[in-house]
Amino acid sequence: MIEPIRVVINGALGRMGQEITKAVVCEPGLRVVGAVENEVTQQYLPFAEASELIPFSSDLAALLRSCDADVVVDFTNAEVSIAAARIAVKQKVNMVIGTTGLSEEDLAEIEQLCQTYKVGAVVAPNFSLGAALMIHLSRFAAKFFNHAEIIEMHHDKKADAPSGTAIATARAMSQTHGKPFIHPEFTREVLSNTRGGQIDGIAIHSLRLPGFMAGQEVVFSGAGETLSLRHNIISRECFMPGVILAIKEVTNRKGLTYGLDTLLKL
Repeated sequence: MIEPIRVVINGALGRMGQEITKAVVCEPGLRVVGAVENEVTQQYLPFAEASELIPFSSDLAALLRSCDADVVVDFTNAEVSIAAARIAVKQKVNMVIGTTGLSEEDLAEIEQLCQTYKVGAVVAPNFSLGAALMIHLSRFAAKFFNHAEIIEMHHDKKADAPSGTAIATARAMSQTHGKPFIHPEFTREVLSNTRGGQIDGIAIHSLRLPGFMAGQEVVFSGAGETLSLRHNIISRECFMPGVILAIKEVTNRKGLTYGLDTLLKL
């Protein structure tokens, strides 16, 4: 009988942490063996759907030593995620990270840690299958247009702007295009930053409103035509197939795997 993959959820009481815990508990072949939060007042995670008690702690290192985990899943924030990676990887525990805001230096450090301790890490700015396909299609379309802009839309509690997905999309488009996109010049900006930020000529605009969960539109433009690719996230359930796939795949990999598209073989 194949042993289930033993999973620890870092940030288990967050919105994503709760969704991930529920998804892992319900997935055959996976088992939640621990949960971590900053402030813990009880020994076990309060989670009615679980068929067994889940150890709950504010000390990730100690919990990993006691529960024999295979994978830590972290959807917290960049500072917490990199700290968790330093702890987990050194204990030869694989990582799945869905945090945005990780710097190139952070990713390089995770890669180095994984190579040194011979474990795997999957890091993706977005674990939605639709978002992965949108980036893939945007990369393809970038071959044929010289003008492009990105509008990304998130709820008003999102801390960073632009989103990691928008940055990843722009970088993928730029890589395929092979040169900067044409960013129209203007001589008078009545309100500062009206044209948004830009990566390689791709203007990025960030909306932060309570009516949104998450979404993105990539607009390409040529003479006499536009092409729009839009993806909307309705609920956090959409991330779960990608997270489950990453948990199952990361135990078979060494080093850093960046982006869900790699796991989907796009």
